[in-house]
Amino acid sequence: MKEKISVIVPVYGVEKVLGRCVDSILAQTYENIEIILVDDGSPDSCPALCDAYARQHDNIVAVHKKNGGLTSAWKEGVRYASADLVGFVDSDDWIEPDMYERLEQELSQQEADIAMAGLVFDYEDTNYPPRRETNRMNMNVYDRRELESLFPVLLNDRSFIGRMIQPSRVTKLFRKRLVEQNLKLWDDRVTVGEDLQMVFATVLDAGKICAVHDYYPYHYWYNMSSMTGKYDPDYLDKIKFLRERMEAISDEKGVYDFRPQIRNDFLSLAVMAVKNEIWRNHTDSFRQVMKNVKKMCRDASVQEAAANHTMDRLGLSVKLYIFMMKHGLYLSCYLVTKIFFTLYYKVLSHIQ
Repeated sequence: MKEKISVIVPVYGVEKVLGRCVDSILAQTYENIEIILVDDGSPDSCPALCDAYARQHDNIVAVHKKNGGLTSAWKEGVRYASADLVGFVDSDDWIEPDMYERLEQELSQQEADIAMAGLVFDYEDTNYPPRRETNRMNMNVYDRRELESLFPVLLNDRSFIGRMIQPSRVTKLFRKRLVEQNLKLWDDRVTVGEDLQMVFATVLDAGKICAVHDYYPYHYWYNMSSMTGKYDPDYLDKIKFLRERMEAISDEKGVYDFRPQIRNDFLSLAVMAVKNEIWRNHTDSFRQVMKNVKKMCRDASVQEAAANHTMDRLGLSVKLYIFMMKHGLYLSCYLVTKIFFTLYYKVLSHIQ
């Protein structure tokens, strides 16, 4: 019999779509699968749904815990996993029937520690076409020496959000020992970049990884609230904390100095933080939004990153935006952001 796979599903507030997710895992062609549903203190009917699934299927385990966020939920699932291979599916998403068959086959044949695929963003509004995302890796297999050759560009290849490996944990199959030995490094308080801190640490410990190219079995559901975006007034503080945790992981592993790449990634996210403030803050007045933008751009961490980043492969528009942030051209940031997103969503909605 093939190796057992534990698939961990963090569950919170998804009573309307949980069935779609769980049923897609039950429909896997790979038969030796255990499903761990981790109810993260969900306030709706999800706890009862998890228990019902566990009663109906011998390979489903329902775990209930106090609400602690996404990272705490999947970490709890890892502790309950009985298999030596671990995968993750978020409860509002779904997967193709052959996903774990393909990933396990690659992992087994290559004797790798991590196998990875791509994903598809599926929009709730069918006027928006699906969008694919995958890794930027050229080869199918990387042994340790070849993996270390990626370290200089692993987190940033000197371009905007230039991550070599797509950071989602849900597109990957892991050797459980690789996950277990890093549990202590993944801070539950990280709420932006949860997957990035997880995948970063496991890749640094891997002896071999493999990628299934041109394969997109994971469906990430993009509902309308995700598209228009919920305003997050604490986004900058969250990415500053992510930077702190990523630097701590880099220091703990001690295999390469990733701090310049982490700085580059932080600056990319800081640009997105300013755009988040301008495009998504529909509560505050224009005057207050501009005050918020000014405060964010003047933040010491942002200014340091803008002054010392090493991204020499930026497009002209991003270069100009960073220049505006660095030199206090806040009104220009505002106008450029408003114009860009207005045109972006107008064009995207008309692509059939």
